[in-house]
Amino acid sequence: MAEIVLENKQEPAKLRVYIGAAPGVGKTFHMLDDAHLLHHQQNVDVVIGLVETHGRKETEARIRDLEIIPQKIIPYRGVELKEMDVDAILARHPNTVVVDELAHTNVPGSKNRKRYEDVLELLEAGINVMTAVNIQHLETLNDAVSRSANTTIRETVPDSFLKRADEVVNVDVTVDELRTRLKQGKIYAPEKVEQSLANFFRKGNLNMLRELALRTTAEQVSNRASEYRRTQGLEQAPIPEKVMVCLSTRPGTERLLRVGARVAGRLATNWYAVHVAPPDDKGHSDPDGFHRIEEYKRMARDLGAKVITLTDRNVSDALIRFAQQENISHVVFGQPVRSRWDILLRGSVLNRFLAEVRDVTVQVVPMQKPLRARA
Repeated sequence: MAEIVLENKQEPAKLRVYIGAAPGVGKTFHMLDDAHLLHHQQNVDVVIGLVETHGRKETEARIRDLEIIPQKIIPYRGVELKEMDVDAILARHPNTVVVDELAHTNVPGSKNRKRYEDVLELLEAGINVMTAVNIQHLETLNDAVSRSANTTIRETVPDSFLKRADEVVNVDVTVDELRTRLKQGKIYAPEKVEQSLANFFRKGNLNMLRELALRTTAEQVSNRASEYRRTQGLEQAPIPEKVMVCLSTRPGTERLLRVGARVAGRLATNWYAVHVAPPDDKGHSDPDGFHRIEEYKRMARDLGAKVITLTDRNVSDALIRFAQQENISHVVFGQPVRSRWDILLRGSVLNRFLAEVRDVTVQVVPMQKPLRARA
């Protein structure tokens, strides 16, 4: 009689993300409290991969007796900088690791370019991760934050990372409480308080960020519940929506990608980033445009899109054909500033698309130059 061997398949590592509207809401504080509960009440092997206390004594006190994995020293431009030691954590292989400041960009020479990539590597190795991030660091919210706070957030995390999360915890405090913490010196040094109150920590901006954090968490919960109902056969899965973002070499196209990713996120669906290139185009005639489109494609992949490159001398024909073949339901176009005379002479891809494709929701995003980043 043949022997039957049952293979024990290890469950995928779990990812818990703590989201807050702004610095100072208490994400790291709550994350460390939960880590202690896991360690002491459930006897789970929890270590700290990296925690940024920013000199806050209350946060430092929450570390208590949790094991800390020493950071790795990396020489860079004549100085020695510290980064989370991914290899040391992999070698230690705890059940769970705490990783703060998810949106951080690693020092050149590190194992991975971004800290969220470190986290993905730890998850792939079977290590559960608890991590924290502010809502303005989500890539698709970059434009909304830029308009409200009059600044550009340099360090971002693709929204596809959040979709990987098994649990999203929104750490929320009122706007007045957060501003009080700032005035008390619990967030930034005293010399930065007045400027912060007048800029990023304005009541209007904080209200907007708080709403974004609450909405993002609610979307995540809704998507997880919908996926559970589908896999359990509790309801018939609807015909999936399909989103297409039309790429071009124009500066500012990254804004279209963020809009498309947000639309796809709300619909809990996959999406396409589509670029139409002329035949035999190697980028020699417009090297700057070639480099921009390659960067847009990389950004689209980071945001979770399937990148499609079509070859056709007529952009309108290619986009219309793809939309009809794939049953696209939502399309995001960029609308450059053009005169009525120019449109009459040269035509408009958008107008041609609207004339020939039916039953599609089209969102037109004005093309504009991005705001200059601030320190």
